[in-house]
Amino acid sequence: MTSPHRPAITLTYCTQCNWLLRSGWMAQELLSTFGQDLASVTLVPSTGGVFRVEIDGTCVWDRVEQGGFPDAKTLKRLVRDVVWPERDLGHVDRVTAPKEQG
Repeated sequence: MTSPHRPAITLTYCTQCNWLLRSGWMAQELLSTFGQDLASVTLVPSTGGVFRVEIDGTCVWDRVEQGGFPDAKTLKRLVRDVVWPERDLGHVDRVTAPKEQG
């Protein structure tokens, strides 16, 4: 599926907090899922505990405001919901039944 809108995603992360690996992994997840439909995924080093995700310059996740980091499913859904709300993410969209304890 090719989209006419190819968003640029920016992940700004704190180097003092050693969040490069987390940011790189999130960038890899986005590229694996959306591939050529993205214009770019850019990692921007910063300081002061920042972790922020922007789509075309609009902040869609801020660690301070949201109280932490998104998991991969949450991040993929967030990007999809902002850019391609009609797009099916396959297994990411499927709800799994909770495991029985016992």
